[in-house]
Amino acid sequence: MLDPKSVIPHRPPFLFIDEVVELDAEHAVCARTFRADESFYEGHYPGSPITPGVLLCESVFQAGAIFLTKRLESQGQTAEGKTPVLCRIEEAKFKGMVFPGDRVTIEVRPVETLQQFHFMTGTVRKDGKAVLTIRYALALVDKTH
Repeated sequence: MLDPKSVIPHRPPFLFIDEVVELDAEHAVCARTFRADESFYEGHYPGSPITPGVLLCESVFQAGAIFLTKRLESQGQTAEGKTPVLCRIEEAKFKGMVFPGDRVTIEVRPVETLQQFHFMTGTVRKDGKAVLTIRYALALVDKTH
């Protein structure tokens, strides 16, 4: 199994991928279980916590960074010295809620690449049903620190 920390710079408490389930030239599927003890639940609808939509989006962006980095490596390129950064969000559609204890799958697919901009789509599913669909773009930029 591919460890997300071996591919992207994110670390807990801001790592929202537990495992890479599937990865090929066409897509990546990752998984995340949102634990009830995560601190953001304390303030996001106390007494009836809901996973913040922005964190579901972040899980998609992290899955996209994993996909992009591994795709470049498979093409003989390297992402070393580069940082994947979000540069566009479009058409985020929330179709369901994720609660503490829920396990989701995150699927990302490439759409097109224009220079250093990589346009992608993402879907977060819970129990096989989409809870989020989104279009976005990542860029690989030179590390500044």
